[in-house]
Amino acid sequence: MKKKVSFAESLTILAILLMILGFAVIKFGLSPEVPVLFTVLLLTFWAKFKGFTWEEIQDGIKEGIAVAIIPIFIFILIGALIGLWIKAGIIPSIMVLGFKLISGSFFIPSVFIVCAIIGTAVGSGFTTISTVGIALFGIGTSMNANPALVAGAIISGAVFGDKMSPLSDSTNLSSAVAESELFAHIKNMMWSTIPAFLVSFILFWILGNSGNSNLGKIEHTSSILQSQFVINWWAAVPIILMLICAWRKIPAIPTLFINIAATVIMIFIQDPHTSVSGLNNLILNGFVAKTSDASVNALLTRGGISSMMGTVALIISTLSLGGMLMKFKIVQSAMDPLVSHLNTPGKLITVTILSGIGINLFVGEQYLSVILPGRAFKVAYDKLGLSPLALSRVLEDGGSVINYLIPWGVAGSFAASTLGVPVLSFLPFTFFSLLSPIFSILSGITGIGLKWAKKQTK
Repeated sequence: MKKKVSFAESLTILAILLMILGFAVIKFGLSPEVPVLFTVLLLTFWAKFKGFTWEEIQDGIKEGIAVAIIPIFIFILIGALIGLWIKAGIIPSIMVLGFKLISGSFFIPSVFIVCAIIGTAVGSGFTTISTVGIALFGIGTSMNANPALVAGAIISGAVFGDKMSPLSDSTNLSSAVAESELFAHIKNMMWSTIPAFLVSFILFWILGNSGNSNLGKIEHTSSILQSQFVINWWAAVPIILMLICAWRKIPAIPTLFINIAATVIMIFIQDPHTSVSGLNNLILNGFVAKTSDASVNALLTRGGISSMMGTVALIISTLSLGGMLMKFKIVQSAMDPLVSHLNTPGKLITVTILSGIGINLFVGEQYLSVILPGRAFKVAYDKLGLSPLALSRVLEDGGSVINYLIPWGVAGSFAASTLGVPVLSFLPFTFFSLLSPIFSILSGITGIGLKWAKKQTK
């Protein structure tokens, strides 16, 4: 039997898979793990019927998972770090400081700005969400703010920082795939990023003023934190260490190990009688808050390696599906016929954006949402005389920033499990990720901010 997949067949397969995932997660509200595994099952039967061997099917699964080995290990370390940061009083100290500095009326936009600054400094949306993001989320909860709105502001700021930082993996990847210079790429992204940032800020300002903060609850929460945790300036040490590591361009894994070691030392300084078994349980199962307030307990009972296992399971199953789609060339077969019809910048940029979004939906991995459209459409950009900077910006706007909006995506599932808010709840408020592709498409249609190759007169 012929193994080659036709354009019509690839579109049919993708439509069926998306329909299954969409109905299961959106219509019936199911967790995505089982629906994803079901699509893997269907695709396995189809591949065997098509003539692929068991070895080829397994190779597709292995190749899909391989791209996420490092992110999965990072998630495990972040799970350990969250529990340690709470135990050491780092996250509670940030919360107490935030209570004193942030006003109720300016809280939501200030969350967006703070996460954008931290994200740019450390170059990692994941790190921003899982450290400062958790503390800000706790403040928002104490102020009776909409949890989905607070999560949207945190993620929007983190994505902005991840996108605009020269330390970001996704930013460097987009630049490399398009063969553009890194800092020129970051500068060129401002044409879509700055409008998306400003509109997001205005929306957060408007929505952030729609409710009243509960000052009594804030004071009550602050007093509990100060009575239960060591609140002092030493809490800034791990954060400063993280910024130093980012400045020195130390990769994420050693940065997290350094931070974990520093936090463990802080815990032993605060309580020399801390047992090794207790520390082991903290790293494995996270921190369990036992205060007099149930809402504070729910907020600070977090972290641990075990807390990340659901996310890891979802990532492995999702990337198994993505690896099979790539191995059988289903995604490539759906994309290739489009290239010859893209004869204007507006059409080309729109389809590139939609391809990045589509790959995020079907594969769930932000790196592949950058790599595949970059490879597929680079020749088309060259034929139209567009600069590599035009392609690299579009890869960011339609690829990496969208992954946070996919319930079964690597970034989306991580953010949901870390903040405790479902993706479909914070999705409508993650304005920066929603607006970035829109402004990128507008740039392609109008020509504003569109970079052409030097040989072009435009």
